[in-house]
Amino acid sequence: MTGHTLRIILLVIALLLIDLYVLNGLKSIKKWKFTQTRKFVRLYWLFSVFLLADLFFVVFIKMGVMGRVFLITFFFLVFVFKICYLPVLVVDDVRRLIIYLKNKSNRKGVSHTPEPATSHDDKGVFDTLLQDNPPNPNNIPRSEFLMKAGLLAGAIPLAAIKVTMKSGCYDYHVIRQDLYLPNLPKAFDGIRLGQISDIHSGSFFNKKAVLGGVEMLMREKADFIFFTGDLVNSLSNEVKDYLDIFSKVKAPLGVYSCLGNHDYGDYAWWPNAQAKRKNQDEIIGAHKTMGYDLLINEHRRLKVGNEEIGILGIENWGELSRFPKYGRMDLAVKDTDDLPVKLLLSHDPSHWRAQVLPEYPQIDAMFSGHTHGMQMGVRTESFQWSPIEYIYNEWAGHYRQGKQQLYVNVGYGFLNFAGRIGILPEITIFTLKAGSPPPAKES
Repeated sequence: MTGHTLRIILLVIALLLIDLYVLNGLKSIKKWKFTQTRKFVRLYWLFSVFLLADLFFVVFIKMGVMGRVFLITFFFLVFVFKICYLPVLVVDDVRRLIIYLKNKSNRKGVSHTPEPATSHDDKGVFDTLLQDNPPNPNNIPRSEFLMKAGLLAGAIPLAAIKVTMKSGCYDYHVIRQDLYLPNLPKAFDGIRLGQISDIHSGSFFNKKAVLGGVEMLMREKADFIFFTGDLVNSLSNEVKDYLDIFSKVKAPLGVYSCLGNHDYGDYAWWPNAQAKRKNQDEIIGAHKTMGYDLLINEHRRLKVGNEEIGILGIENWGELSRFPKYGRMDLAVKDTDDLPVKLLLSHDPSHWRAQVLPEYPQIDAMFSGHTHGMQMGVRTESFQWSPIEYIYNEWAGHYRQGKQQLYVNVGYGFLNFAGRIGILPEITIFTLKAGSPPPAKES
């Protein structure tokens, strides 16, 4: 048995034990007659098996990413409820144990005449709790108040998630990152690079807030800026009302962009191929209107003083089968051998591990977006987690392997649901530094 299989088996056992514990808590609420029925128990376990199947499909079955994300999200929300309910059950069990031990201690050395047998249901709560000779701690009833409080404790995080979803849509955060490049020319040492990604203009509903994020980016005074794809959800007209806002994104050394998987119209219905091509031409035209230098399997030479570095950009290239592989790295790297540093714009971070690392060691750093961090999770300076990490090895922030680096921006906009929970919209500001990164601090 492999270690991976053993972990899966232990996880399944743990989830089943949690389900059993939660079920006993729900059945203890006597006023809820339906929880005492066999039908409820059967439905409960059917739902539990469905969740385990959900987990199995996510881990082992090949499927579309959006289906996988939906299943992960559903499992995550139910799991949050159960985890919040568990502490209340534990507190109540501790209370019952204390009462049992206290009653057991009180009856030591005390003889008594057994009272006539009385139905457990006929006794009051305090009579049951304080009886001289409780046969079993499990016969001490649970506190109905605590059980209902536990349900509330489980529901509050879900309600909080609902409340904070929309407020997180435009809560833009600036993340600053030092980017060490051993071969960086001296003229570029200390230069600032900005990055935004995944605008998804078709999802916006607050133009003023969108402008606020752009103004935040402009206050950082980056020397040059990258936009790493997904200007729209599918249709070119989605960006029409936002062209004036994103045209404000300017930098002394230029704004460079690439296309994302949503910029090809692959997720919309078209009457013919010409209509789809026209839509993409209009999206490409939008980049030009905004003043962005769109890189389509090509490169630019960025010059400061008498020194140069390369900026490469490719069309979308995704490892997962649902996403297109339009990118041509062979064209982008052509005639760049003399450039000491090469920075690559490639929308999908899976491209880094699947093709860039094994085939293009000359790429110093790649800049991506695409994942959105699933718009749900936890992200701090020292810790990050999202269900999307079970799909993508690299999904948010800075990664390094050997001499090559990747940065994944979790996006400026949002898609599929109008909200962000814990994974907030990002504006990244890099400071380019010549040399190797300092050694990691010991913990």
